[in-house]
Amino acid sequence: MKIVRVIAQWLLILCLPVLLLTASVSLAVNCPWLYQYGFNKYDVGKTTGLEEAELDRVAGGLRDYFNSGKETISLSVLKDGEPFEVFNEREVGHLKDVKGLFRLVYALLLGTGVYACAYVGVSLFWWRDRRLYRGLIGGGGLTLVIMLAIGLAAAINFDWLFLNFHLISFANDLWILDPSTDYLIMLFPRGFWFDAAYFCAAGTAFLAIVLGGVGWWRLRKGRNQTV
Repeated sequence: MKIVRVIAQWLLILCLPVLLLTASVSLAVNCPWLYQYGFNKYDVGKTTGLEEAELDRVAGGLRDYFNSGKETISLSVLKDGEPFEVFNEREVGHLKDVKGLFRLVYALLLGTGVYACAYVGVSLFWWRDRRLYRGLIGGGGLTLVIMLAIGLAAAINFDWLFLNFHLISFANDLWILDPSTDYLIMLFPRGFWFDAAYFCAAGTAFLAIVLGGVGWWRLRKGRNQTV
């Protein structure tokens, strides 16, 4: 039984970075504030010629698409008072790939979340030992190390990180778009992705600190009670 507990604890430690990162990414994808922040900071209305209300419609349409069962996206807004189809065929194809990536994120979030909840339940109500709290500390610490590494890599050479992410994540070159003609790039320029990456990293690190802090507090409380 001891070896089972040890393996289960290490699985929790390894699951937590994935769980916390996918939770942060899922939050970012569905956060209206992040879209509005990027549109305002990078003056996307001027770049695209779209009014603020139409930009909000684009952001909402993308969020709806990523969470729907639709295979492809068709998003029409008003530009200069006329109906305008935002994304061309190449962009639609890339967004389909992006949606597949987000589905993977959601699946990892669900899988690691179910395991973490199951482990917490078994630890609290059956095993009743301190491995859970050590696991929270270990998983939180591992998460912080990974986020620090990603943050340093982004600070040193974000373009290299961004390029290799696309090369690894996508099996085609549909992500190579023209910022002068393709609205997907106009809407979400390089700076937006830099900010979004730090948003996700910071959110993940915050959750790791909270969970690690809970584990540390519970271990300390347990020691004090045995004194």
